[in-house]
Amino acid sequence: MERILVVGVTGAGKSTLARALSTRLALPYHEMDALYFNGPDWSVNDKLTEDVAALVAEPRWVVDSLGYPEVRDLLWERADTVVWLDYPKRVVMPRVLRRSLRRSATREALFGGNRETWKGWLSREHPAWWAWSQHGARHREIDRRIGDGRFAPLDTHRLGHPRATEAWLASL
Repeated sequence: MERILVVGVTGAGKSTLARALSTRLALPYHEMDALYFNGPDWSVNDKLTEDVAALVAEPRWVVDSLGYPEVRDLLWERADTVVWLDYPKRVVMPRVLRRSLRRSATREALFGGNRETWKGWLSREHPAWWAWSQHGARHREIDRRIGDGRFAPLDTHRLGHPRATEAWLASL
């Protein structure tokens, strides 16, 4: 495990696990949302493909994302391991709601200095709405990729519950 993708739906705990793997395995950690959103007003990095290409050219890394569509194949073709947090909505939704409530209340700075706002809860782009509406589609996309022959060589770990994830991490 030298080049790891941690994938799953919004709120599953990808970043938390990726940071833990980074520490445990001494791998550089890269937060995909921080690469994607690089400025105020949720502006998107216009050099994302170049930045991700440089990142995946490195011999060792862990990334916390399925990947945005424009860089998804770059990540998957270069990874050697995929860890899929395949959690049901009943696990993910309380997590994403707690996280977004905390971020909105504390005005926590996120990627590019952006913040979740109370007004943002009304947007279909809000993490809570996104986690709910995209859960099935994200699950199908990851399942399709794992079944894709191009990615058959990947060492894949599909973890269906946080306890399974904790046990797997402890076993490393």
